Amino acid sequence: MVRISEFQIKDVVNVADGRKLGNIGDLEINTTTGKIDSIIISTGGKMFGIFGKDEEVVIPWRNIVKIGTDVILVRFYQSTEEYQEGQKQIY
Repeated sequence: MVRISEFQIKDVVNVADGRKLGNIGDLEINTTTGKIDSIIISTGGKMFGIFGKDEEVVIPWRNIVKIGTDVILVRFYQSTEEYQEGQKQIY
């Protein structure tokens, strides 16, 4: 078992390019099945919590590659080109 608070302190890293995406700010839970559908990462676009708009990255649960002790590895593509290139590497 893992608590949500334990998820929130782990860094989320994209295996497609090795970039740190941020930390989990929220989860989307399917109320019918009770399963997590996706994780939501706040990218921290705000300055001191006032200026600008917080950006969110939504990662489907199926794109989580590995949950480690300090990090969560995900497969995240920002564009169709990146996705197609990643699919070539997977197969």
